[in-house]
Amino acid sequence: MKTLNAIVLLLAVNFGFAQKQFNKADAEKFQKTINSEYADPKTSPLMEEDLKTFKTLDFYPINKAFFVNAKLVKAKNEKVFEMKTTGTRTPQYIKYGTLYFKINGKDLQLNVYRNIELSKQEKYKNHLFLPFSDLTSGKESYIGGRYIDLEIPKSNTIAVDFNQAYNPYCAYNHKYSCPLVPLENDLKVEIKAGVKTFH
Repeated sequence: MKTLNAIVLLLAVNFGFAQKQFNKADAEKFQKTINSEYADPKTSPLMEEDLKTFKTLDFYPINKAFFVNAKLVKAKNEKVFEMKTTGTRTPQYIKYGTLYFKINGKDLQLNVYRNIELSKQEKYKNHLFLPFSDLTSGKESYIGGRYIDLEIPKSNTIAVDFNQAYNPYCAYNHKYSCPLVPLENDLKVEIKAGVKTFH
C-alpha cells in the first residue's frame, strides 16, 4: 500500500493534477454552442442582414498543437485600470497574472485579467479574460484580436485551448463596444486555431 501511495504522490508532484489532456470533443462543443448562439436572434451579435443568411462561423481545423497547459504566475500589488475599448466605454479590469507556455517549441507569455464588475456576480466570480492578437490578426483572423474565457485554477497551471478563441462582438456589429487587446498580449506567432475572421 505504501508503494502505491508513493507512486500516486510521485505522479502528483511530477505532473500536477491540474494538467489537463486535450479533448477534441470540448472544442467541437464550443463550436456547436457558439454557432447556435449566433443563429438565435435573441442571443446573436450579428446584424439583421447577416443573421438571415447565417449558417456557421468559419473555424480553423481543430488542432491539438494549440492546446497548452500554461504556468500561471499570479500578479502582485496590481492596480485596477480602465481597459480601452472600441467605443467610449472604459470597463475596469485588474491584471490577475501571467501565463507562460510553449507553442511549436516557442516560449510565449500572455497576461490574463479579471473584469471588476463581472467578478462581483456569483456566476463570474472565477472568470478570467484572456485577450490576444497574433500574426493571423488582420489576415485570416479578426484584425482586433480574439478572446478566450478561462476559470481561476486551483493550482498554478491552467489549460488554455486556443481552439476555443472567439471574436469580439465588434467583429460582427459596429454597435458593440469591445475591449482592445493590450499591446503586451500580441503574440509574434500564428495562432491558427479558433474562430476566423467574419466575411
